[in-house]
Amino acid sequence: MIRMIMHGCNGAMGQVVSQIAAEETNITIVAGIDPNDTRQNPYPVFPSLEACREEADVIVDFTSSKAVDSLLDYSVKKKIPVVVCTTGLSDDQIKKLEDASRHVAVLRSANMSLGVNLLMKLVKEATQVLAAAGFDIEILEKHHNKKLDSPSGTALALADSINEAMDQEYHYVYDRSQVRKARDKKEIGIQSVRGGTIVGEHDVIFAGTDEIITFHHTAYSKAIFAKGAVSAAKFLAGKAPGLYSMKDVIKS
Repeated sequence: MIRMIMHGCNGAMGQVVSQIAAEETNITIVAGIDPNDTRQNPYPVFPSLEACREEADVIVDFTSSKAVDSLLDYSVKKKIPVVVCTTGLSDDQIKKLEDASRHVAVLRSANMSLGVNLLMKLVKEATQVLAAAGFDIEILEKHHNKKLDSPSGTALALADSINEAMDQEYHYVYDRSQVRKARDKKEIGIQSVRGGTIVGEHDVIFAGTDEIITFHHTAYSKAIFAKGAVSAAKFLAGKAPGLYSMKDVIKS
């Protein structure tokens, strides 16, 4: 049985992950970490990782970027693999995550959904054909009104997939309101919508002369991210130090 710590257990995603994990037969949550113990959980909840006394094989993190530094320190100290699902990390935090992966297994993904990770692969392949044909590329993402980071980590990951296919030729544009000029052929426009209870929508638009190709993904429930996180936790437990992604989970 894989023993898991849920970091951020009382947040919206932490609760969904807890529900999904409870339905699994080969993984169990042995402890939750959250400074706000406002919910009833079937496992003990501690205000911090340092206060936790439970032994575990893997940590799943759905918190905020400000909690990631101490999470990585704890993971390295205890040699417990960690699945980092939190988005909006700074460049310094990404560097720290990469450094931590030299000592412990770390899996980071901007989006835990199987469908989104397949979408990244598809848009990368499409770019290799359509960019050469002169298609402009735009990304539109929509999320609920409580999401803090903008653009979404998934939108940036999609842009990075496109850029990787083109040897980093593109630059990203988030706001055209201050400049009056035609778009650069080497730019990817990334626009954000925040409103209501939208779980997550992403469109990658390839706009050519007289034709448009759009790749679209809609998340109707947070459960798709929770299922991916639990799958990632089962994959990562027992793995050697290194930096892993959902691509590795899918391959396995």
